[in-house]
Amino acid sequence: MLYLNQLGMICPLGESHAEISRRLFAGDSGVAMTSRYSQSQGAESQPERELALGCVDAVLPDISMLPLGQRSRNNQLALAALAQIRPQVDAAIRQFGADRVAIVLGTSTSGIAQSEAAFRYRLENGEFPADFAYEQQEMASPAATLASVLGVTGPAYVHSSACASSSKAMASAARLINMGLCDVVLTGGVDSLCAFTVAGFAALESVSATRCNPFSANRNGINIGEGAALFLMSKAEATVSLRGWGESSDGYHISAPDPSGAGARSAMEQALARAGVAPKQIDYINLHGTATVQNDAMEGRAIAAVFADHIALSSTKPFTGHALGAAGAIEAGLCWMAMQDSNPQGQLPPHLWDGVSDPGLPQLNLQPVGARLGRPLRLALSNSFAFGGANASLLLGRE
Repeated sequence: MLYLNQLGMICPLGESHAEISRRLFAGDSGVAMTSRYSQSQGAESQPERELALGCVDAVLPDISMLPLGQRSRNNQLALAALAQIRPQVDAAIRQFGADRVAIVLGTSTSGIAQSEAAFRYRLENGEFPADFAYEQQEMASPAATLASVLGVTGPAYVHSSACASSSKAMASAARLINMGLCDVVLTGGVDSLCAFTVAGFAALESVSATRCNPFSANRNGINIGEGAALFLMSKAEATVSLRGWGESSDGYHISAPDPSGAGARSAMEQALARAGVAPKQIDYINLHGTATVQNDAMEGRAIAAVFADHIALSSTKPFTGHALGAAGAIEAGLCWMAMQDSNPQGQLPPHLWDGVSDPGLPQLNLQPVGARLGRPLRLALSNSFAFGGANASLLLGRE
C-alpha cells in the first residue's frame, strides 16, 4: 500500500490546511476579478480585460539564492508548498538516503511568465534584462530546483500533459516506489498564471468572464488558476493512501475531448480495478468539471456510465480556478484534507454553481455547501481530463 504521508499546498484558497479547509467547506471561493494577466497586457491599443482568475496572493519565498535559471514564480510556488512539509521531507532523506528519494511533478507553464516579462523588456529596451535566463521556462525546472534545494539524487523529472500533468506525476511516483527504484517520492504539481495561458484559452473561447459554472446549463468556460500541491509518498502508514490510479489517452482531438467519454471511463475503471473497489463503494468524486460545454458533457456521460446517480459529486474549480498542470494534485489535496481526522463528519467539498441543471446531461448528485456524510470520508476519486485526451483518475482511501 502507498500512503500520502504529508501535504504542502498553496492555492487561491490559502496557504495552510486550516485556511484552505475553512474556506472550502464554507463555500468561500478564491476566484476573483482581475486584469493582472489580461490577454491584452502590454498592448497599448487595447484596454486590459478583467477576468475571473484564481490568483495566489501570499508572500512567496525569496529565490535570490537560486541560480538564475531557477528563478521563477512557478518555482516560488513550489518552494512555498515545500516549506510546509520541509521537516518531514528532510527526515525522509536522512532515513533513506538522498539517492532513494525521488521528485516527480506536473506543470504546464513552468516559468513562461518570466519569458513574457523579458520579451516586453526587450521590446522597450532592445535587449533582454540581466535577470532573464531561458532555463526559467523549461518544463524540468520545478523538479530540478527542488532536487537541488533538497540535495536529493534520486530520479527527478516533470510530466507535462496539460491538465492531467500532476495526476499522471502521482501515478508515476507510485510506479517508482513499486518498482523499488526509490523509497520516498515528493510528488504533485505546480503551475503559475501567465498572460500566455490566459490569452490562449481566450482564443479558444473557453474562458469565462465571471466565476465558472460547472455542469450548469449556463456554463460558458473556465477560470484559470495557479498553485502548488506536494505530497510525500511512501509505504509508511498514514491516514490517507493512494489506493489506485488509471490513465488513458483518447487521441481524439488536440483540444476537444472524445464526446463519448470512453477515455475518461477507462481511466476511472482502471483506478477502481487497481484498488479492488466497486463503484458503489466510492463516497465522493471530485469532478474535473471545467465548466466548458464539451468537457462537462463528456464527464457527465462517463460518470453516469460507471457510477450510480446517488454518488456525491462536486467540481472545486470555482474555488481555485483551473490550475492546469497543478490541478490534479491540488484537487487530490482537497480530497486528502477532507479525509483527515479533523473532518469526522465527512463534510464534502461543495459544488458552487447557479443551480440551473442542463437537461442534456445525466442527473448528477452535486453537493451543496454544508453537505456531509455523517461519518469519515473513506474513498474518494479525483478526475483530471486534459487536452489531447490525456485522462487520469486518482483513488484515495482513508485507512
